Amino acid sequence: MKTHYHIALVGNPNSGKTSLFNSLTGLNQKVGNFPGVTVDKKTGRVQLDADKQAELIDLPGTYSLYPRRGDEWVAYKVLMGADTEIKPDMVLLVADASNLKRNLLFCSQIIDLKIPVVMALTMNDIAAKKGIEINVPGLSAELGIPVVAVNPRKNKGLTELKKTIAQMMTSGQEKPARDFMDTRQLAPGAVEGVKKIFPQLSDYAGIHYLINHEDFPLSAAEQEAVEKVETDNKFNPTKTQAEEIMQRYSRIRQIVQQQVVEPGPLERKIFSDKLDDLLLHRTWGYLILLVVLFLLFQSIFWLARFPMDGIEWGFKEIAVWLNAHLPQAWWSDLIVNGLVAGLSGIMVFIPQIMILFGLITILEDTGYMARISFLSDKLMRKVGLNGKSVMPMISGFACAVPAIMTARNIENKKERLLTILVTPLMSCSARLPVYTILISLVVDDKYYFGFLSIQGLVMMALYLIGTVMALIVSYVMKAFIRIKEKSFFILELPIYRAPRWKNVGITMVEKAKIFVFDAGRVIILISLLLWFLSSHGPGNRIEKVEEKYTVLMQQQPAQKDSLQRHLSSEKLQNSYAGILGKAIEPAIAPLGFDWKIGIALITSFAAREVFVGTMATLYSVEETDDSSLRQKMEAATHPDGRKVYTLPAAFALMIFYVLAMQCMSTLAVVRRETKTWKWPAIQFVYMTGLAYLASFLVYQIFG
Repeated sequence: MKTHYHIALVGNPNSGKTSLFNSLTGLNQKVGNFPGVTVDKKTGRVQLDADKQAELIDLPGTYSLYPRRGDEWVAYKVLMGADTEIKPDMVLLVADASNLKRNLLFCSQIIDLKIPVVMALTMNDIAAKKGIEINVPGLSAELGIPVVAVNPRKNKGLTELKKTIAQMMTSGQEKPARDFMDTRQLAPGAVEGVKKIFPQLSDYAGIHYLINHEDFPLSAAEQEAVEKVETDNKFNPTKTQAEEIMQRYSRIRQIVQQQVVEPGPLERKIFSDKLDDLLLHRTWGYLILLVVLFLLFQSIFWLARFPMDGIEWGFKEIAVWLNAHLPQAWWSDLIVNGLVAGLSGIMVFIPQIMILFGLITILEDTGYMARISFLSDKLMRKVGLNGKSVMPMISGFACAVPAIMTARNIENKKERLLTILVTPLMSCSARLPVYTILISLVVDDKYYFGFLSIQGLVMMALYLIGTVMALIVSYVMKAFIRIKEKSFFILELPIYRAPRWKNVGITMVEKAKIFVFDAGRVIILISLLLWFLSSHGPGNRIEKVEEKYTVLMQQQPAQKDSLQRHLSSEKLQNSYAGILGKAIEPAIAPLGFDWKIGIALITSFAAREVFVGTMATLYSVEETDDSSLRQKMEAATHPDGRKVYTLPAAFALMIFYVLAMQCMSTLAVVRRETKTWKWPAIQFVYMTGLAYLASFLVYQIFG
């Protein structure tokens, strides 16, 4: 008997599927991509009982077995057995008790596929507030499958759900007790013909093979055979689908009338409806949205301030201790100025990364994120987008790569392409370390009225600049992209709920791990490479500099400390990194940047957050004291004595990072989504040109 099972978790969007997945799996989760596509694949381990463990596969939310979007196709192929790698033993279907009629359509289709299925009935508390009462045993008897009421947010019903799944697997029940409806009569001859080719299929699966066989992994002979069945029986997929849906809803209405008590239409509005009157108001709704965003960015500075200071102090002490105890050797220099300096550039920003993702998760959990899409639809349409573009753009605040992938939910090709092209202008979390250190250098850490941070306001302004520029670029580009297709925006607003703090905590930890282990690997690798390029040079240039200063120190022993600083600076300028930086300095000098910033602009093309690691390495190699990176950057000067990080120069650099395409991964995923290098090339050119021009104007106007 099997002791490890694969369970597909399915359900309508906003049915509580994510909450149930997190409750059942906890921290035992992995995130990857489904084979061959760029849709997130979340899997997790569930301990059903002492003997049985299951792998839970969280499939994208879908309303029915008639897919339209890319993510719906992923779920569809798994359920149809057409995915070559994912073969679930059973299905755990999540249904929203407060919208049962709509959820039962998808459930009834899965039942007729003859897949083992258990229904988890969620949102029972919301249903109760609406005055809805469901006879759970009666519903189970009508459907012929186990139905368990659960509340993932409060961990209610989960033990019974696991027990039900384990019992089903132990009993070896392979399919629902009976058909939900007689699907063979929809196309009797065609279904019979398909089942001769594929005897293992249920009648209902046979209909789907007739409709979508071109998208299934069948041999040429099988494809031809199915085509012949279609032709011989004059199979009409549109008519068949329409008849099926009508018959299903007729049966669903009977079940709901018998097993569900619903209030009359004139019952009082529930809390969510009343709250929407305010939060979706044509005036107050937008003001509240601005206040929410303002508090979000204030909190990033306010809450992260002390842990960041603590981490910075800790790494400073580590560097002091290592310098005092390690021998004078190349490998000790590598450890202190390469490894430790690179690590400090990663770890110090973990608090801000965690806080940003935690707050975004709270907005999603409460249901407010969907309202942001609704509020934004009117504005989006004016610039060539629609409300569905908001979610990828907001996701871009976290990372442009998955944000661009989520644009698959946009059916309109032109709006999808425009969304992909402008999403990288949204300031992702990788830019956060750059903004943070530059703002701390040139903006006073002052609070007005006890909570209003000037640094937080500047941070919010940077995010707004990126957002406004994305809308402007989309407005301009919509005139050049010649795709004419009608657009619709249909959005289901979820019920307002209190955030599930366990889910928030899991998300914060997972995002911190991704930042440390994914971005961190790149930062450390580039930090070590930079240490080599900063410590070595062509020929014997470094040796000549050392010989020169050895003589000067012997001649002027009283000036040893000053000469030591000049030695470190001149060695860096004669290194490979210094030579490269000096070569590009004339091109970036009009922006107020020096050659070290030039090196950081090049290295951060691998990942934006590498900027800080690059600065940490360059200044650690050059400076011999144990001051923090912020102190070293604050003291940095040009050869003529001018400070490098003046207010105009720092603002110009921030604007450059707001607008520039500084991420290879983003270009790669745009190529993957558009299936051509044309659009990534256009994206790189327009963003780099825009960043250079805007930075030049900022520096020249304020300099």
